[in-house]
Amino acid sequence: MDVLGDAIARDRRSDATALSAPAVGREYDYRRFCTTAWKAGNFLRLLGVRGGVTVGIADDPIPEPVLTLFGAAALGAVVRFGPPETIDDGTRALVVPAAAVDDYEVGPATKRVVYGDPPGDPTISYFERDVWSENPTEPPDHVDSDDPLLWTSGETYTHGEILAAAQRVVDEAGLDVDSTVAVRGSFADPSVVVAGLIAPIVAGAQVVIGPEATGERVVGGDGEDIDAVEIT
Repeated sequence: MDVLGDAIARDRRSDATALSAPAVGREYDYRRFCTTAWKAGNFLRLLGVRGGVTVGIADDPIPEPVLTLFGAAALGAVVRFGPPETIDDGTRALVVPAAAVDDYEVGPATKRVVYGDPPGDPTISYFERDVWSENPTEPPDHVDSDDPLLWTSGETYTHGEILAAAQRVVDEAGLDVDSTVAVRGSFADPSVVVAGLIAPIVAGAQVVIGPEATGERVVGGDGEDIDAVEIT
């Protein structure tokens, strides 16, 4: 794999479970996970998301933020989990729970997308309606391994750096298609994103998200047994 979009390529689809969120009672097999991530990417493109622009995503352990990560990555966008309440003009899309959307100050360059309750403001997109109705095909955007993928307060990491770190987690933790990884840490922590959200998908394993998530391996929070990974 050279870029994160390769992890949701057509040949990755299967009936194996990719993502579970027990708190909201949802589960995605690899077929549905890949297809919904493609839809998320295609919808974000309609909002003007493209290579190099930023997508702000809530640090919220339910499926929508995870699907948005993979969909935005397929376009070459830069993902920022846990964005500040004042959104800069370089952020093209902001994806947050409907209950939190008014907490953010955005300019005209930023398109707001909410999930959960439908928005009362017609200028705000609704994830459950707009993403689910999108074209279920792989985004055609070209992305290179040295394109930026993940923004943090200290540094921005490329697709190549993130995937190399994820592969180290796969190798050192022995992750495979039979593994289940519980993700209890904050998505704003790049190590949690790499070890908890990306490495298991690269391995074809199952990701379980939420503070009470259970699995044979744990990333973040109590019981963590997959060490923090250095991204270089």
